[in-house]
Amino acid sequence: MTLTNRTSHRWARRRSAQLRRRESIGPTLMIAFPNHSRSYDQTRRAVRFWGHDSALEATFFIDEGALRRIQPDARLDESGFLNAFDCNRDAICAAAAKIYVRGGRGSYDLVAADFRK
Repeated sequence: MTLTNRTSHRWARRRSAQLRRRESIGPTLMIAFPNHSRSYDQTRRAVRFWGHDSALEATFFIDEGALRRIQPDARLDESGFLNAFDCNRDAICAAAAKIYVRGGRGSYDLVAADFRK
């Protein structure tokens, strides 16, 4: 196998793995959450995070009520809400993927009703 063929083969395997990861969250998922950055927005009383759909970036907010629903024992301050977000990132990203609409709006809000008790 030549160097070019090996490189192409590696790229194809990596791309296939990326697509499988996307499919594992939901069958119609078009958005991924590779950026683990998040911040607390005091004005909105929500944690802000970002998702990417190709070159498009979408902003998501999960409010304090939703964070309390998924982690009832969370401290009711900025560090407590950020910790609740970090501990439940997979569930939060899955819920965000469900409400995302390609080319829709610039930001999306996750509320307690988006998470089953």
